[in-house]
Amino acid sequence: MTVGHKTILSAGLLGLLHAAYSAAEWRGAARMMESDPMLPLDIVLQTMVFLIVTMVGVIHIAGEFKEIRATVELENQSWENLRNRPSYYTWAHRGRVFSPDYEPQRKKTDILGIPERFMS
Repeated sequence: MTVGHKTILSAGLLGLLHAAYSAAEWRGAARMMESDPMLPLDIVLQTMVFLIVTMVGVIHIAGEFKEIRATVELENQSWENLRNRPSYYTWAHRGRVFSPDYEPQRKKTDILGIPERFMS
């Protein structure tokens, strides 16, 4: 992202703003004179040219685009880790009770079974 591309984008946006203002002025003047409401060719050409200039500036600032297809990212994975989903890992499963070092937690409750944190 260079200063040149930002300048191109700024010039394109300013040109589009000027074309919109010119179109609004022309529409207002055409209503007052009750003439043909069609925009003049110079305003239409200005709009198209500055639209293309703005798009060129945006494309160069945006950088590299990624492929939309999911297969592009999956091609680099092997069969071993293709179905690997770390977000589904769970470490609080009941297999821990089979460990010889496992000690169950003692619940702090009173005679009615209400936890102490609610008894204040």
